Amino acid sequence: MKKYRLNSGYDMPLLGLGSWKALDERQLYSIIREAINTGYRHFDCAKIYGNETIIGSALKDAFNDRDVKREEIFVTSKLWNDSHAKQDVIPALESTLWSLWLDYLDLYLIHWPVCFKKGVDFPKTPDEFIPLEELPVSQTWSEMEKTVTAGLTRSIGVSNFSIKKLDGIYSNSSIKPAVNQVESHPFLQQKALLEYCNSKNIAFTAYSPLGSKDRPDALRAKGEVPVLENPVIVKIAHKHNVTPAQVLIKWQIQRNVVVIPKTTNLNRLKENFAAQFIELDDSDMQEIASLDQHFRYLTGEFFTPTGSGYTIENLWDE
Repeated sequence: MKKYRLNSGYDMPLLGLGSWKALDERQLYSIIREAINTGYRHFDCAKIYGNETIIGSALKDAFNDRDVKREEIFVTSKLWNDSHAKQDVIPALESTLWSLWLDYLDLYLIHWPVCFKKGVDFPKTPDEFIPLEELPVSQTWSEMEKTVTAGLTRSIGVSNFSIKKLDGIYSNSSIKPAVNQVESHPFLQQKALLEYCNSKNIAFTAYSPLGSKDRPDALRAKGEVPVLENPVIVKIAHKHNVTPAQVLIKWQIQRNVVVIPKTTNLNRLKENFAAQFIELDDSDMQEIASLDQHFRYLTGEFFTPTGSGYTIENLWDE
């Protein structure tokens, strides 16, 4: 499997398995075990997904059954928005390690550049937010650096960060962010952000690369069109006798982008893994490049109620 050499010196597989919205315990346990047997070596997790204990059980059993060694897999998790304060970062990571049955993570990310009051999973009122002016990302990042020196994670990075926010960390840090994980697919190609990341040797990871069709209605954007059903993507899939999902996955890999499609379906798990072995030609890549609409499936509006201190404009810096 092709890998990205992070600026921390560690290798990150370009293809991984996402776990957002995977909540059926038996199904998730089975898919993690099957993923390892299929050849997946990269697993993307987060505390807020509510499933790390199941993933941890599957990984522990895979190690015990000698299906894979710990050092052969790459595990990512994320710091949730209620744990940005200095005293909360390391305990949050230690809690994640306990859930995952791991001694260390390969990558730990700040999940969003958004802060909540401690103990708040999702705010119900604006006063449960903490504006970044009160709790700046720079303070959180200094504690993230300590998680590396403490041996709790090998690499650190961010998720959902704009160029402006990412550069603010990069320019004022002892340990540089190794990864920025953001939404990316042909409708939201993030070309400027990708170019910035490439210029700084920051790995670019694409979440929701297939359009995340199974999101709850509350997280759906108005008037969205499934990228999997786009005529150009469908045509290219027919041309290569593959699925539209495989086209979308391989397109990211050919851009040297890390991609983490989520599935709990065994057939799709294997199809997604096989996507790395197909080859898109120059005309395919050019046609896909023409599809960019700067369209977000996850707009972030749920983080921007009036009075919270957050707006779409200051969330994305656009």
